[in-house]
Amino acid sequence: MINTAHPRNSSNSVKAHLVRSLANGSFISGQVLAQELNISRAAIAKHIKSLLAMGLDIYSVTGKGYKLATPLTLLDEKNIERLLRVPEQLLHTVNPHLLEVHSLIDSTNDHLMRLIPERMSQGRVCLAEYQSAGRGRRGRQWVSPFGSQIYLSMYWYLEQGLAGAMGLSLVTALAVSDAVKNYCDIQVELKWPNDIYLSGVKLAGILIDLEGQALEPSHSVIGIGLNVNMPEESAKSIDQQWTDLKSHTNITIDRDGLCAELISCLWERLLQHRESGLSGMLDEWHKYDIYLNKPVKLLTGERTTHGICRGINNQGALLLDVDGYVKAIYGGEVSLRGIE
Repeated sequence: MINTAHPRNSSNSVKAHLVRSLANGSFISGQVLAQELNISRAAIAKHIKSLLAMGLDIYSVTGKGYKLATPLTLLDEKNIERLLRVPEQLLHTVNPHLLEVHSLIDSTNDHLMRLIPERMSQGRVCLAEYQSAGRGRRGRQWVSPFGSQIYLSMYWYLEQGLAGAMGLSLVTALAVSDAVKNYCDIQVELKWPNDIYLSGVKLAGILIDLEGQALEPSHSVIGIGLNVNMPEESAKSIDQQWTDLKSHTNITIDRDGLCAELISCLWERLLQHRESGLSGMLDEWHKYDIYLNKPVKLLTGERTTHGICRGINNQGALLLDVDGYVKAIYGGEVSLRGIE
């Protein structure tokens, strides 16, 4: 079932109903939709206009109603649950609230962060078809066209406090690498601290939100935005080079299957990290590090530092060789760039 997390006939629940009604690509009249939702046809037209602004290609024909130019295959919560590989260590935490799929939401990360006062299951997941306020690092907008990508967030309890968050973005990147390789037989590239690249341009991004104290049990929410099939119109809003999975494979990508693989791989990597930290993953990271032993520049505010990337250490810090002296860079408001 697609959840809306809003009362019936709220703006989001109306839009979610319209999307489900249009998803199969058939015409449906505005009158029928208005009767189903007990609102006016003018209100239906207004909501359709909002869906157009989200990137959905809907057109209308007098006497027939509204129709999607291309049918949508929406995420199926039950199907994703069926395809999951739940690790034995998490079996006792699995309950009906392990996975939720939203049609429309502000941000999957923000949604789980708001739920932190509740007692959440370890590894709880939120997926959405559309984010109205999707975020990247450093406050950037994450462009979130409807029903064509993967927007996923996972809750992870940190027993050791915020110190346990060291390297979480790198662990997550390895999980994305695992999932894409397993599902599409495509090997991605990893870029410190939170990006996944393919053929030298961005395929996916990671955002970690934290709450708690350094030495007390704390909370993390791990967000992943993965480009699967970027609509042409939405691509115009992206201010950096990007790619999507569809451009690199001939297989038909079933988002349910890819979501299940991504969740399963993330659980596995997070449990590995909880047991033994990053040390056992360094060789894998370095194997796919896009900048390993290459000239790079590190941007910190208005300051630029040039050096050679020497990979990462077991705390997840970037090792930057500046004139023969290797510095450990521990993230924060920094960006890493290659030098042509």
